[in-house]
Amino acid sequence: MTALPDFRLETYFSRWEFAARFHLTASDAQSLRVDELLALAEPADRDAFQSLHLGYTQTYGAPALREAIATTYEVRKSDDVLCFAGAEEGIYIAMRVLLGAEDHAIVVTPNYQSAETVPLSICEVTGVALDPDDHWSLDIDRVAAAIRPNTRAISINFPHNPTGKILERDRFDALVALCRQHGIWLFSDEVYRPLGPPGTVHLPQAADIYERGISLGVMSKAYGLPGLRIGWIACADHALLQKMERYKHYLSICNAGPSEQLAIVALKARETILQRNRQIVGDNLALLDAFFAAWPEHFQWYRPDGGCVAFPRYLGPGSVEAFAADLVERAGVLLLPAEHYRSDLAPTPTDRFRIGFGRADCAEAVAALDDYLRR
Repeated sequence: MTALPDFRLETYFSRWEFAARFHLTASDAQSLRVDELLALAEPADRDAFQSLHLGYTQTYGAPALREAIATTYEVRKSDDVLCFAGAEEGIYIAMRVLLGAEDHAIVVTPNYQSAETVPLSICEVTGVALDPDDHWSLDIDRVAAAIRPNTRAISINFPHNPTGKILERDRFDALVALCRQHGIWLFSDEVYRPLGPPGTVHLPQAADIYERGISLGVMSKAYGLPGLRIGWIACADHALLQKMERYKHYLSICNAGPSEQLAIVALKARETILQRNRQIVGDNLALLDAFFAAWPEHFQWYRPDGGCVAFPRYLGPGSVEAFAADLVERAGVLLLPAEHYRSDLAPTPTDRFRIGFGRADCAEAVAALDDYLRR
């Protein structure tokens, strides 16, 4: 097993996430207080939280939680769901279970770092880059060309972090067909899937339409509840889920009971929560459209398809890293420069930065950024 490198994004956030005045690169939607969430609860679920016994929970996740998660799928049922302590644990365990030293994997770049570094610590990995000149789309022919006889898994993420791209449906269908043709597992990070401005059309979930589809979900991003640390994988293959469950015995073992109960409340109230978050995203996108239109000499704007993050180009002056460093030091506005998305597998743009627009204070943060540029 190859040692994992430092997680660049998380290391950067360790320095700035809670020190900066404005977290304008946040990758999650607006959160809720516990009392706000409990106000959305059915009486029985509120009582269950308040009278909860603080013992161990089931490794697969509480049955009621898995039932609630299953309602977010078209086909998958509660027996097809395994819960984790956040999405990161799901990524790590899935790659450890799916891949061996003699295998090969394909991952989309740029990406959330663990999507490539975890499989790279196990086996050979090929990166296939999204094309910024093709609206950040994925060339399925390039994916096909990267397949080897020992290719076991392809890892994707739509809506995409950091670009906000939702793959075109015909290309997604072609990718699923390619995986089916070769018997390849399709690991689909869908943590942003329910989120986007009102009217966003999302892809189907991989686990619903493909027998070897593995869908990753979490309460952190679209629901704005990262403090719960509740994630899950949905998959039709129960033998694979059991292998993941047994790997989980070496990590979190089980989820926190209070978090599980609060996640049940949130999932039952998901339409209320998601409608609020979609409206925030829509309003903030309109704000960013106007902001970037006002500064064409500094930025090139690509409007994302879904999720709550985007990846604009910085045109100068100076480097994007110097710009982001000066911005957070002088104005307290945190952005995430492209160096934190660099890949060992494929070239990635060096002149971009991630901006987040899922939170309620986005207008105030953008105003601070605008003031900084006018100095």
